[in-house]
This record gives sequence, C-alpha cells and structure tokens, in this order.
Amino acid sequence: MQGDFHYYATYCAAVLAGYGHRSSVDICHAAQLVDHCSRIWLKKAGGPSQAATTQLQSELLQARTDPIGLCDITRIWSAFHFLPKDLYADIEKGSKNYKDKFRLICGPNGNLLVDTVKLAKDKGTPAIGIAMHVLADTWAHTYFAGTPSLVINNTNWYFYELLPGEAGEPERRQIRFSHNPSASEDVDKPVYVGSVYQSDENSIMNLGHGRAGHLPDYSYIRYVYLPAWGGYREIIKDNPNDYECAFAQMVYAMSCLRGEGDDFKKETYATKIVEPHLDRIRSIITKRQVDASEDWKAFGESLSGERIPDFDKDEHIAEYVGSTNKSATYLGQFFEAALAQKKMIANRIMESGSRLAGWL
Repeated sequence: MQGDFHYYATYCAAVLAGYGHRSSVDICHAAQLVDHCSRIWLKKAGGPSQAATTQLQSELLQARTDPIGLCDITRIWSAFHFLPKDLYADIEKGSKNYKDKFRLICGPNGNLLVDTVKLAKDKGTPAIGIAMHVLADTWAHTYFAGTPSLVINNTNWYFYELLPGEAGEPERRQIRFSHNPSASEDVDKPVYVGSVYQSDENSIMNLGHGRAGHLPDYSYIRYVYLPAWGGYREIIKDNPNDYECAFAQMVYAMSCLRGEGDDFKKETYATKIVEPHLDRIRSIITKRQVDASEDWKAFGESLSGERIPDFDKDEHIAEYVGSTNKSATYLGQFFEAALAQKKMIANRIMESGSRLAGWL
C-alpha cells in the first residue's frame, strides 16, 4: 500500500475506532513512517540503525545477498511489509530452502498478525501505527514474500486486469510492464512499472512484489496472474474487496487496542461501525487512480471536523535529538516498537526451523 492508505485511510480508521484527532494523526504518521524509516533516514534522525523498517532503492542496490545480507533484508521486509501468514504451512514438494521461502508468503489473518496487534497494546500511538501498517499490507501484499526469491515472487507475461463484462463474466485486458523506473504509469492502456527479470534466485529484483510493480498497492484493480510459487496456475487478486476488508479490520484492531471489547481475534471486522460509511469508502477504493490521498483526506476531515496535516517524515526529529529522555519522545517510542516487532518476527521465523531471518 501507499501513503493514501497508510496515512489518510489509517487516520479515518483511527477516528472511527474512537481515537481523537491528535491521536489519530500520531497513529497514521507512524503507519506512514514505516515506509520512510531507512538506515539513511535514521542516520539523519539520530536513531538506532537496527530500527530500520524499510530500505531505500539505493540501499537495496548496494545490499549484500550472502546469507547475512539476506537475513537483514528478510527481517525488515517480512516484519513490516510482507508478514508471513503461516510459518508452518503444509507443503509436500520442494527442498527445505524452498519450503522455508514458501512459508514466508504474506497473507491476512495469520497467527503473526494476532501477535503483531497484541504487541502494540499499551505501547503508545507509534506502536499502533506500526501495527496498522503491517495489518494493511497483509491484504495488499498477499501472495508475495518479503525475501528475495525468483521461485516464489516471479511472475510472467500472463497478467490481466479483470474488468466488468457482459452477463457477469469479467473482461480480461492484458497488463504490460515497463522496466524503466522513471516511466509514468498509464492506468488506461494499461502500462505499469515493474522490476526487470533476473534469473538469480536471490536478486533484489525478486524481492516482494517488485516483479508485479505497484499493482498490489492500487486499491481499484482486480487482476489475474500466474505466481511462480503456484506452479503458474491462475490466481485472482481482488484489491477492492481486500482493501475494504483491510480498512474494517484496522477499525476493529484499533478498537481492541483502545480497550473496547475482547483481545484482537483473526477474521473479525468492525462491520457495524464501517457500514454507515461504506458507500463513500467503496467509491474511494474503486476509483481508477494511483493516488487516492485527496479522497481519503476529505473523508477523514469530514469524520473529525479537523484538518489533517500533510505527512512530514522529519516532523519529530528535533524533539528526539533534543531530549534527554528519548524513550518519552514520539520517535523514541516508534524506534522501540519497531525493534520489538522486528525481533518478534525474526525469532518466530527461526523458531519455525527456518534460518532465513536469523535470531534477534
């Protein structure tokens, strides 16, 4: 997902979950900061390098892909962007290495999601924001894994958008990918930007949904493709439905974190709270645009009656750098929550018998 959902939609979900304007801003700021908290930015902010929640393209291009380097990459991307759904998934064929990678495939409503939400309990708004980023991405990044892997993450030319057709049958329109990172995307042709094919199993180009470009990050699109891990059998991805579920689950999760009702449970959604706003939410999600920020922002401001400030990743640096009690600052809480999330997921992966993330 992108800033439109991680920032503005998360703000909307926080308000509906009962948080006030200021707390909702703090939550969505942390949710979006997950996509900016690289080691380069941490050096600027004065934070611990191990608290990195993402890697910039320039960092990835220089990243080591030996076992140590791959563990570092996997710890970041599996913990924050591609949360594994089932580390003990039953798969009969393949080597142990293949099975370990297969079990890192992201998906919603896994046991690690429950652990992630519970970990944020009573840890402050930055921890809640991190958990909401992870939760939302389990829906958007379904079927991809947060480790470089050709045999898991590769796709081929067989990629079609599903459009409404006659007699209820969807019409298929082939999607074409450009490999020029500076090229503009055209949702009407349609042409999208994806990573170039690399035959090296551990190439950075094969990390996450890079081969599919930003399609998983766009709420309006339904598509069918052939994932490498699926034996190149068709998989349908219905983003409008998934993004709607993600939003309703965020509202439910944040209600739980506020102390409303029982502890967070899988496959539970704040349907009654969201229902009065469903038409507007669906109109935003299904609108053909690569950035829905303005629409989510307008919805959020209509909910709270307050102005949502633009996201500024550097907003809290001065407070953090100037404080003698960094744990009491916003960024201090963000870094501590990020370190806790990364440690938990890396250790869960190791406990499953995999060595792809290493101990933390």
